[in-house]
Amino acid sequence: MFMVMFLLLNTACQATLNSNFYEKSCPKALTIARERRMAASLIRLHFHDCFVQGCDASILLDETSSITSEKTALPSKDSSRGFEVIENAKSQVEKICPGVVSCADIVAVAARDATAYVKPSYTVMLGRRDSTTASRTLANKELPSFRDGLDKLITRYQKKGLNARDLVALSGAHTLGQAQCAAFRDRIYSNRSDIDAGFASTRRRRCTAVGADGNLAPFDLVTPKSFDSNYFKNLIQKKGLIESDQVLFSGGSTDSIVKEYSKNPAAFNSDFASAMIKMGNIKPLSGSKGQIRRICCAVNK
Repeated sequence: MFMVMFLLLNTACQATLNSNFYEKSCPKALTIARERRMAASLIRLHFHDCFVQGCDASILLDETSSITSEKTALPSKDSSRGFEVIENAKSQVEKICPGVVSCADIVAVAARDATAYVKPSYTVMLGRRDSTTASRTLANKELPSFRDGLDKLITRYQKKGLNARDLVALSGAHTLGQAQCAAFRDRIYSNRSDIDAGFASTRRRRCTAVGADGNLAPFDLVTPKSFDSNYFKNLIQKKGLIESDQVLFSGGSTDSIVKEYSKNPAAFNSDFASAMIKMGNIKPLSGSKGQIRRICCAVNK
C-alpha cells in the first residue's frame, strides 16, 4: 500500500518558487492513493515532466487537435504511469481550494512523497504554474534514452543545469521500478564484456530473443522494493539492467561516484534529495505565465 500525502505548508524557496506559496490560499490539502509500484512511477513522471519544457505539467496533457501529447513520445510511451494518481490528487485538492494548486506542484509533491514513502524525504519548492502546451518533439529529443552513452547523458543533464553527480544520484531512482524487455533485450543478448554472464542468463528467462517486448523485470533483482544503494553495487558487478545504467560504471568519470554511493547510502540519500530539488526548479512557470488547470489532462477552456 502506498500513501501520497500533500501537506502544502512546509516548503523551501528558490528563484520564483516561494516557501509559503499556499500558506494562505490553500494551507492544507490531502489526498491518498494506493498502489504498490507507484513510488517509482511518480518519480519518473516528475523527471519526464521537468526535462521537457521545464516543470510545468506538460507531460499530463492529452492529445488534442492543437496539442501533441508527450505521453506518446518514445521515452514515455508504455512506460510512464501515475497519471490517474495525479488526477485524483488534483480532484481532491480542487474540492478544498478550487483553482489554486497547480498540477505541476502536485506532480512535484507526489514525487517527493513517493520518495519519502520508500526513503529519503526533502523539501519541495512550490509556486509552479501549468503549461498550456506540450511537445512530443521535445520529449523525443531531450529525454534521456536507455541507449545513451555516458557523454551524451552528461550533456543532456548539463543542458538542464544538472551535473554528473546529479546524473548518478537521479539514476539511483532505478533502485525501484521495472523496465520492459524491449529496453534491455539487446544488452542481455550482447555477450559483451560489460555484463555479468549469470545476470544476463537470468534476465533471458522472461525476455526472449524475439517477442515478449512488454515483459517486465526489476532494475534491482536483489532489493527491488527498497530505496537503497544496492543499485550501485549492481553496476560495479556489471549487473546494470539497461545500457544507460551500466555506462555510469564503465571506466568513465562517474565511476568514483558510483563507488561512493555503493559504500555510503547516506551520501546517496542526501545527494538524491538535493538533485530532486534542483530538477524540480528547471524552468518553472510562475506569476502570470501559464495557468492553473482545473483538470490536469487538459487546458482550461
